[in-house]
Amino acid sequence: MKEKIKILIADDHPLMLQGLEMVLAAEENICLCDKAKDGQEAFNKLIENKYDLAILDVEMPILSGLEIVRKCSGKNIETNFIFLTMYKEEDMFNEAMDIGAKGYVLKENAVTDIVNCITEVQNDKYYISPLIADYLENRLNRKKNTFSPSINDLTKTERKILKLISQDKTSRMIAEELFVSVKTVENHRNNISKKLNLQGSHSLVKYAIQNKNLL
Repeated sequence: MKEKIKILIADDHPLMLQGLEMVLAAEENICLCDKAKDGQEAFNKLIENKYDLAILDVEMPILSGLEIVRKCSGKNIETNFIFLTMYKEEDMFNEAMDIGAKGYVLKENAVTDIVNCITEVQNDKYYISPLIADYLENRLNRKKNTFSPSINDLTKTERKILKLISQDKTSRMIAEELFVSVKTVENHRNNISKKLNLQGSHSLVKYAIQNKNLL
C-alpha cells in the first residue's frame, strides 16, 4: 500500500482551515497530520515532526509563512512548502519562490486548486494558481537570461555538488553521498566559486539556495 502524503496546514483563518481540511479528508492518499493557527506553532511542529508538505498562509501572527521557511532553511528540514495567499503581487510571488516555495495558491481558488497543487509538488514539479501562472514563466525567463550562462559553465559533477549545497549539506555530507573524499568536494567548491565569481563559502551557499530551482 502506498504511503500517504503527510501534510501540515497553517492558517490563522478558521474557515480556510476547515475548508481545506474537508477537501483533503476526501483524498485517500493524503494524511492531514497537523494544523496550526499561527506561525510559531507551525514552526514548532515542523521542528518536532516530519511532513512531506507544509501548506502555509503567507501572513500569520508571530511568524509569517515566509519567515517560517527562512528559519527552516538551515535546519535540514526535508519538507516541501506551498504558500496560500490573497495577494497577487508578482514581487511577493518572487520572494516566495526565492526562498524555495514549490507551490503558490491564491486563497480565492484554494479549495479547487489545492489537491492539484499537492499532486504536482509531490511529483517534483511547481504549481502556481492559474490566475498568476504567467509569473512563473516571467521568472524562469529572467533566471535563464541572468543566471543560466554561469551555471551552464559548470560540469555535471559541479552542478550536482551545487545542488547538494543548496540543500544545506556540508562538504563531509556531500563526500559521503558521492563516495569521494572531503578534499575532493572542497576542490570542487573552490572551482565552482571561481567559475561563478563568488568570494567565500557563504557566498556559494547563498548562490546555491537562491538558484536551486535551476539545478
